[in-house]
Amino acid sequence: MRLEDLVLVSVDDHVVEPPDMFDDRLPARYAADAPRVLQREDGTEVWRFCGMDATNIGLNAVVGRPVEEYGIEPTSFAEIRRGCFDIHERVRDMDANGVIGSMCFPSFPNLCGQLFAKATDDRDLGLAVLRAYNDWHVYDWCGTYPGRFIPLGLVPIWDPSEMAAEVRRLAQMGCHAVSFSENPAKLKLPSFHSEHWDPFWSACSDEGTIVCLHIGSSSSLVVTAADAPIDVLLALQPVNIIQAAADLLWSPVLRKFADLKVSLSEGGIGWIPYFLERMDWTYERQHGWTGQDFGDRLPSELFREHIVTCFIDDPAGVAQRDKVGIETICWEADYPHSDSTWPVSAERLMRSLEGVPDDDIDAITHENAMRHFRFDPFAFRPREQCTVGALRTAARDVDVTPRPVAHTNGVQAPKKVMVADLTGRRGLDR
Repeated sequence: MRLEDLVLVSVDDHVVEPPDMFDDRLPARYAADAPRVLQREDGTEVWRFCGMDATNIGLNAVVGRPVEEYGIEPTSFAEIRRGCFDIHERVRDMDANGVIGSMCFPSFPNLCGQLFAKATDDRDLGLAVLRAYNDWHVYDWCGTYPGRFIPLGLVPIWDPSEMAAEVRRLAQMGCHAVSFSENPAKLKLPSFHSEHWDPFWSACSDEGTIVCLHIGSSSSLVVTAADAPIDVLLALQPVNIIQAAADLLWSPVLRKFADLKVSLSEGGIGWIPYFLERMDWTYERQHGWTGQDFGDRLPSELFREHIVTCFIDDPAGVAQRDKVGIETICWEADYPHSDSTWPVSAERLMRSLEGVPDDDIDAITHENAMRHFRFDPFAFRPREQCTVGALRTAARDVDVTPRPVAHTNGVQAPKKVMVADLTGRRGLDR
């Protein structure tokens, strides 16, 4: 397999929502309450909804900047690459990176729409705004370029019945993926072990809608100590998704809803072989007294039947792909976050794919994503026009040179950041 012949579908990218996204999207009675972008005195910009502010944190939109400029300071639209929020420039950046398909998680509402849940007690308003967000995402963001994006909806996490209704509404719109929390208990909601969410799981199972659990979607990350450097937090981010996987396996969810699929977004895959061995060991040794019952199967088998996995850069996981479950593995670019490999995703990925058979490469780079997320770019253009080589040929005029940004607030990214420095910095919950 040559680099130019790869077909890349990323199942985890992010959109920085444009300021006009709610224009003419809400019923007239809610128009005045729509989330809107405001500029602060220091030049940074925030989304404000019902008195609650959500900033665009630098780390969430740093593609195109020199690495030395990465930081956690709030930013403005003028300071970030247009591909973060402009759909036309996003597609050009995808072409330059050789990526044919992308699924984009939200930014200012938080990863599973937490903002819409906690900013207002008016549930009718919250639902109207959430549905307006979904309409914009499906029709404007994804619909502008058919065959380039996998739609990803939000659900009203405050009401499982309304969640189910929105899953079914989204399915009618052609959207078969929704974002949910990796640990709702951290959001002061019932856990995976509760029957509270059954209407939601049932609707997803019925509609063939995959549930995406992104790291940080519980509005929390692993923090070991307040004086730990931020490197500790960044390095341990996949730990959240490991906990989510264990929660799901031991909960009744996957055994109760036989057709349900769940994606562990941005969780990596290198940890999975040991994790599955540990789950099976625990079951075989302990289920006699804990009461767990998987019938004639093992937890690892349930995992491979229900769980979709993905990675950005994970040579160890690719090397152990058979133990992970080759049919579960997808790839991600994470544009425009600080972990993103843009604009050299193909080059970085090829390091992990050395010696991997072409069939496995095709499964990892696009076939698994197409199957699990019901996405078919080849329905819109021939396969040979979807390759890294073909896309980059069409994007030869896209400038991918790292460009320093003159911060409007005059504050440069700090040279050393501690976990304690994150206090009050909303947006780092990914």
